[in-house]
Amino acid sequence: MEIKIRDANNLDKIPILKFCKNTFSWGDYIEHVWDYWLSEGNLFLAQNQYPVGFCHAVYSKDQIWIEGIRIDPKYRRHNIASKLVKHAETIGMKKNLHFSFMLIDTENSESLCMANSLNYNIFQTWNFYSLEPKTNPNHNVTFVKSLNLKLYSHYVKSWRWLPFDDETLTSLYKKNCIVKSDMNGKNSIALLTDSEHFDNTLIVTLFSNSSESALEVISFLQNFGIEKNYERIQILTREKLPNFNSLEYKISFHLMKKTLV
Repeated sequence: MEIKIRDANNLDKIPILKFCKNTFSWGDYIEHVWDYWLSEGNLFLAQNQYPVGFCHAVYSKDQIWIEGIRIDPKYRRHNIASKLVKHAETIGMKKNLHFSFMLIDTENSESLCMANSLNYNIFQTWNFYSLEPKTNPNHNVTFVKSLNLKLYSHYVKSWRWLPFDDETLTSLYKKNCIVKSDMNGKNSIALLTDSEHFDNTLIVTLFSNSSESALEVISFLQNFGIEKNYERIQILTREKLPNFNSLEYKISFHLMKKTLV
């Protein structure tokens, strides 16, 4: 089967959404991000006679972020996903980028096999929790104005794992978007960012060294959510978080990494 890879356009949205309705048990989010991704560019579409798959790529700093790989169920097992990823990588290598990343559900064996076949390896494993905003004044945190970059490689912005740099940190400091709790010499640090795709959604990258300090940060986040009128709080962390009222574990992901050059 001959597959052509090209940039997506406005006319592709309807046929694409037709096979993205039931990607997961709860549906899919593509209809909510398609227009945004299209405006960003680097939305790659695979087609034979009709669109049969796509993915989106973000080129930043020294890495590619590959997201939203979807293949029409009728055309799976034809290496279409691999062709899309290779296309995104080729552009990244022309930009002299050194790494490529993607996020895959730890239970998605087919996607993990595809990534492994393209020489991606598990770099880190992350857990996704949801937290209900509630009034909760019982917390002990401070706003951070410095961070040791040697301890952290990436932070999450709109479900993209992006590399830290001085410019990003300066912006987060100025906006009071980094909080810390220190309990008995062990700390937890949270980076707060607004979702660019969903209204009233707070996305939190949480680094934790202890359950006690994590609970302090979670209490703060819950109260912060109410104060700032967030409807959803999404927490991404490499740790297993302690039990907490209205904190719900959702799913785990492997952050996959490939060295391009």
